[in-house]
Amino acid sequence: MDFDLGEEHRLLEQTVREWAGRAVAPRIRDLDREHRFDTAILTQMADLGLLGISVPASYGGTGTDYLSLGIASEELEYVDTSLRVILSVHVGLNSLTLLSWGTEEQKQRYLVPQAQGKKIATFGLTEPAAGSDVRGIQSVAVKHGDRYRLTGEKQWISLADVADHFLVLAWTDLERKKQRDPSGLTAFIVERAFPGFSSGTLKEKWGILAGNTGFFRMEEVEVPEENVLGRPGEGFKIAMFALDQGRYTVAAGATGLIRACRDASVKYAKQRRAFGVEIAQHQLVKAMIARMESDYQAARLLWLRAGWLKNVGRRNTRETSLAKWFATVASERAAGDAVQVHGANGYSDDYPVGRFYRNCKGAVIYEGTREIHQLMQADYLLGYREDRATRCTLPPIHT
Repeated sequence: MDFDLGEEHRLLEQTVREWAGRAVAPRIRDLDREHRFDTAILTQMADLGLLGISVPASYGGTGTDYLSLGIASEELEYVDTSLRVILSVHVGLNSLTLLSWGTEEQKQRYLVPQAQGKKIATFGLTEPAAGSDVRGIQSVAVKHGDRYRLTGEKQWISLADVADHFLVLAWTDLERKKQRDPSGLTAFIVERAFPGFSSGTLKEKWGILAGNTGFFRMEEVEVPEENVLGRPGEGFKIAMFALDQGRYTVAAGATGLIRACRDASVKYAKQRRAFGVEIAQHQLVKAMIARMESDYQAARLLWLRAGWLKNVGRRNTRETSLAKWFATVASERAAGDAVQVHGANGYSDDYPVGRFYRNCKGAVIYEGTREIHQLMQADYLLGYREDRATRCTLPPIHT
């Protein structure tokens, strides 16, 4: 086992850390207060190659491995969750799914401009009445000749009011919809420019206020048959595949948030004095900081293992789920402790830990709630769940 990152990984880590610290960190509090998503950030991330990270150079990407995606996710969320979310939906959920399941024509038309940062992409699964219960979605796609007409609404979609391309799940077999048979679901590539498509922004969020989160509606949106991703009826499998990659970025990002909570708490504990000494001298403050460190180190090892499995081409749904579950729950705990270390100041907007606390909550809900992942891990051990081979896999990267 080699636990050292290579020179290329270290350079990426340093590059993303320096950019986020210089270009975003000084103004993230203002963006968060104003509930404002700065689209210029997308341009800067594209210039750094981050929107094409882990996509082969032949398709306009950086050609780096999947560990690189995790490294970038951790560094981005160290500054703010909204930055990591961009990688999650654009690269993890959408681009890597196109890379694995798309036709060559689809890759040239959609993946290449996405990897180059010329087009922004996202993922459309969640609906007003369906989240973890994927079979409960109501969007339908009815075929007319060589086209499908999509009708439905997606909600809680990151970059919904910004993205150009949407990976959308809808029922194409209405009889199977009645039976809740997931083999009746199909995945589509939908363009914002298609007639009948509209979107909006959700204003009243509790956290990730500097990010764009919204909804989109499809009113008989005509989608050409060649925009079916995979085969008709493979939508559920494709969605689960996409979530494997998205959850990976969430796990790595949550690890970065734990580190941010740890560093902020160490700094504050050395500055604040109570009862005549630095509060860092108090044992219960030490206990909270020590727990942040242990959680950070464990979470990092878990996402690194998942990334390594992706690199070598091995199925990693179980390991990615565990990494996502552990890291997000630990980040919620770390954020709560960071606020506690800061006392009343942590309850104000003068210190970043309040923002960390608001942001961390989303990650124990989206891309599989903590309860879903807890059940998944138990089912693996009890023999109730077993991962089967899929028709398409994430391309291994030999480093």
